[in-house]
Amino acid sequence: MKNHEGQNVPQVTFRTRQNHEWLDVTTDDIFKGKTVVVFSLPGAFTPTCSSTHVPRYNQLTPVFKQNGVDEVVCVSVNDAFVMNEWKAEQEADNITFIPDGNGEFSEGMGMLVSKADLGFGKRSWRYSMLVKDGVIEKMFIEPDVPGDPFEVSDADTMLAYVAPNAATPLDVTVFSREGCPYCIRAKGLLNDANIPFEELVLNRDYKESTLRAVSGTSTVPQVFINGDYIGGSEDLEKHLAASKAA
Repeated sequence: MKNHEGQNVPQVTFRTRQNHEWLDVTTDDIFKGKTVVVFSLPGAFTPTCSSTHVPRYNQLTPVFKQNGVDEVVCVSVNDAFVMNEWKAEQEADNITFIPDGNGEFSEGMGMLVSKADLGFGKRSWRYSMLVKDGVIEKMFIEPDVPGDPFEVSDADTMLAYVAPNAATPLDVTVFSREGCPYCIRAKGLLNDANIPFEELVLNRDYKESTLRAVSGTSTVPQVFINGDYIGGSEDLEKHLAASKAA
């Protein structure tokens, strides 16, 4: 796959659907006068794209924007209906999804490859790039090896290039149950500290046996931060106080 750093992005018109109407979006609409991070991938709803590539870019988009990036764009050789449904399913509201349904942009980038062995036809190779006013400044292209490598086009690699010293958001999960006052307190502590978190509710998102398996106890809340077990609301309060004092 050829690196196109220093060159202009291809001039194409994308057929998008917005508010149930067709809307043509040009390359200039996306890139002119802007700093844009683009990541392109083989297909909507496919495993790596849905489980890792899109979610992490969506999570880090606010950090990109704090560091001079105007927009983060996901490009895939899929039609507008599929891309819109995928964005909704992923709840990826921070990202702009662009349908390259005919593969014209991917072909212009030299990234259109055959996935006929999977029944996909022509699709984009996985890559990311930083584009400033339509000129490609940096590209991270996955190695040309069999399969679907995912080593360098991820959001963290791009952020390390754009803003090496930027702080990334914490990954926080709260195991809770309905009507639990200690759970409410734990969530309040996180909200007061402006720390986003994911809440998993007992008998809706997990079973008690699951909580025992991961934390060794069935009491709630149980809070995990960046893979570390913090504990209940009192433990969380102590952890946040220590982090603030550090």
